[in-house]
Amino acid sequence: MKTTALIFSGQGAQVPGMGKELYDCSPAAKAVFDMAEQIRPGTLRQCFEGTKEELSVTINTQPCVFITDLAAAAAVAEKGVEPAFAAGFSLGEIAALAFAGMLSYEDAFRLVCKRAELMDKAAKENPGAMAAVMKITPEQTEEICGGFRKAYPVNYNSPAQTVVAAAEDEIDALCGKVKEMKGKAVKLAVSGAFHSPFMDSAAEAMSDYLQGVELKDPVIPVIANCTAQPYAGDYKALVAQQINHPVKWQKSVEYMIAQGVERFIEVGVGKTLTGLVKKISPDPEAINIENKEGLDALS
Repeated sequence: MKTTALIFSGQGAQVPGMGKELYDCSPAAKAVFDMAEQIRPGTLRQCFEGTKEELSVTINTQPCVFITDLAAAAAVAEKGVEPAFAAGFSLGEIAALAFAGMLSYEDAFRLVCKRAELMDKAAKENPGAMAAVMKITPEQTEEICGGFRKAYPVNYNSPAQTVVAAAEDEIDALCGKVKEMKGKAVKLAVSGAFHSPFMDSAAEAMSDYLQGVELKDPVIPVIANCTAQPYAGDYKALVAQQINHPVKWQKSVEYMIAQGVERFIEVGVGKTLTGLVKKISPDPEAINIENKEGLDALS
């Protein structure tokens, strides 16, 4: 069997009806969803019946995407898949921590609900915008950001895609600079400037919240967004810092490939991470599991 890593999708992947097929066909997935419903009544309705607009509100997005990720991972494990690594993109990292046994599922879900609340509050208090920059290198993107007062590379997604966060009054000019350098910039429909200093207050508050949460050693390595290395040292600091530090996704994937990973299974919603893996390296297999068809095809 191929050496496998589970990768957990992040905020932005949400779609109406997400997780419903997994709920209906997998007892393990159903148990995860039912746990969330007990803690946060209305979660199942939002996942299965919520509108695109409702699911786009951060305090709804994060709990719903998280629980769909974790349910999909539980369904994959139920099929007998035993991953060697786990990693998640932004919000998805919390699901990876839970799957790897660092957090109980209940504690992880409560943490995500708190994370959503804190990031929503920070976004309202420190408004910002985000854009995906393509067709130029991360180094060129860093150079462009350096020319602005408040602009930061925040998601290092692939060799040719870097997401930036910036002040609302600077994002258009930044996109113009990208175009001047023969790149392409697309503003993102997000409610805040995540993974940047705009989120400092949320990261600080999360650090305080984590004092009352137990984190155990992982049963499989979880690759941290902040370091692109396995979780080590101060686990709680890494969880808090992830909110206002860049996501080093390309390096995380490259690290896992270097450790012998031959197959990436994206669990949760959509194919965003599957696509990024293919852009980072053509070598490993990359598939996504978000419904019954994907689950049935898994071997």
